[in-house]
Amino acid sequence: MSRLFTVRNVVVVALLIFLALVPFFAVLTGNAFLTTLFTRIVILAIAAVSLNLIMGFGGMVSFGHAAYLGIGGYAVGILAYEKVTSAFIQWPVALVACAIFALITGALSLRTRGVYFIMITLAFAQMIYYVGVSLDRYGADDGLTIYTRSQFAGLINLSNRTVFYYFCFACLMGTIYLVWRMVNSRFGMVIQGARSNDRRMRSIGFPTYRYRLVCFVIAGVLCGLSGVLLANQADFISPATMHWTRSGDLIVMAVLGGMGSVIGPVMGAVALLVLEETLPHIIGAVGGFVTGKSMVAAKEYWALILGPMLLLVVLFARGGIDGLLRRFGRD
Repeated sequence: MSRLFTVRNVVVVALLIFLALVPFFAVLTGNAFLTTLFTRIVILAIAAVSLNLIMGFGGMVSFGHAAYLGIGGYAVGILAYEKVTSAFIQWPVALVACAIFALITGALSLRTRGVYFIMITLAFAQMIYYVGVSLDRYGADDGLTIYTRSQFAGLINLSNRTVFYYFCFACLMGTIYLVWRMVNSRFGMVIQGARSNDRRMRSIGFPTYRYRLVCFVIAGVLCGLSGVLLANQADFISPATMHWTRSGDLIVMAVLGGMGSVIGPVMGAVALLVLEETLPHIIGAVGGFVTGKSMVAAKEYWALILGPMLLLVVLFARGGIDGLLRRFGRD
């Protein structure tokens, strides 16, 4: 029984409870931005969990994962622009488009390993990025404004901030549960075995290429769902959503939270995005207290603080935040 009440499990439960109660905290504090911020965090956590499925459990480091954010978002934006606002059309189109792109990308990239795999996924993502830039009808570089959010025939009102947050939170919990079931199934064991020794897994009769390709497609679809939600949350989509730097952000979330852990990327997403939001204010406040002068300009250099913090986590907290909590519980 005591094994259930570890430091790590207590933190995970506390985090999930906090996320479930964010709209109530927003009402209590009178800070509506809190719901907006954590809606974005929850959405990007879905993308980070999907990336961790192939990277943390499958050993497939993709630098093009943000492409699915853009594909999902543009599917919603383009259909909305063409006056098709039904979620029952938009969302299946978005997810199918992500599945097809993941199937093509995976079919080619999974025949390689290491840096070659990384470069092929990056090349496909940049190809889609430049397709987005060239779409003059849909805003090109300037992006596309979405004037009407996805409609569920009156069943769910995504225009309501609280309803939309809980819808995103439910999608996150569903994603976590799906990934947990997958990695603890025979399918997940094969994926993890192929990461450790692909040749041995093939020698005992497992078609690892097919398993890894299916895993790659599932991760792409889950990230596409995140893109659909992100487009609805921002009421806007642009090529910047699928730039390779956004893929880097997702990798940082997964590494910071803990690769190979189902809940780790959620921790990483919360930690990274909260730090990005609060560090400029902390730097300004501390600088003003020390110097007695306004430090507005210093806020622009918050990344100089965040960078070394992330480096320390990677160097000294193997397994990210989740791994650190596990070791602390054992000690």
